[in-house]
Amino acid sequence: MSHSQSNRRAIAGAGPLLSRHVSAAPSDILGGGESVHLATLAIKLACLDMAGTVINDDGIVMGAFASAMKAVGIEGEALKNALTYTSQTMGKPKATVFADLLGGDRQTPRVEEALATFNLAIAEAISDGRVVEVPGARATMTALRARGVKVCLTTGFTPETQEAMVAYLGWQGLVDLTLAPGRGLRGRPYPDMVLAAVLRLAVDDVREVAVVGDTASDLWSGHRAGAGIVAGVLTGSHGRSQLEEAPHTHILGSVADLPSLIRS
Repeated sequence: MSHSQSNRRAIAGAGPLLSRHVSAAPSDILGGGESVHLATLAIKLACLDMAGTVINDDGIVMGAFASAMKAVGIEGEALKNALTYTSQTMGKPKATVFADLLGGDRQTPRVEEALATFNLAIAEAISDGRVVEVPGARATMTALRARGVKVCLTTGFTPETQEAMVAYLGWQGLVDLTLAPGRGLRGRPYPDMVLAAVLRLAVDDVREVAVVGDTASDLWSGHRAGAGIVAGVLTGSHGRSQLEEAPHTHILGSVADLPSLIRS
């Protein structure tokens, strides 16, 4: 069994997808095909991933990972294997991925060096103007907030990198909360960031949450949190087949399709 297969099997132990009432064709639902009545959810909070979901990745993240691995001496076939693993686990906290690849934990010197190099590469992408929104992302957040839906941006980046991206794009006034993995807050595929957003933004019912992301880890996070909408988007790291292997309620072309699914 490959590492990726083992990882998927371990995650799959979380259990079957809970039944949802969603605005979608039955074929859009995991395990779809049955004739069922579907109703539109009232959503009060949208938890949106960043790179690949509201920010156009365009190879920036994988390029930063490659620079980081080279900085700690990973080259050739080992680099190729590392980048394959990185792609498969996209969505997880960057420090966690480096620790998986290099051994040790977040405080291991090589992991810290790799993470620092990664963050520097992302900072350079920001300063070079290569960080741009996915078409329709700003309009989506604006539309959601106009309906009274709160917006939380979640990420696998460090809080500092997340803050720099939001500031560069001028999104401070469009979001109610930003969350990144840190002390006491595990990253994806765990549900922590979604549940923290529910608590901090005083949402009454986790089923009133829409979780949107471009990776299987995003979908597992939303599913484990019990979100009413768990939607994958086809603008980032994982394609339809990878997203469909994870629990979900919808697969969308992009985050721009989200407002049509929900009502406040």
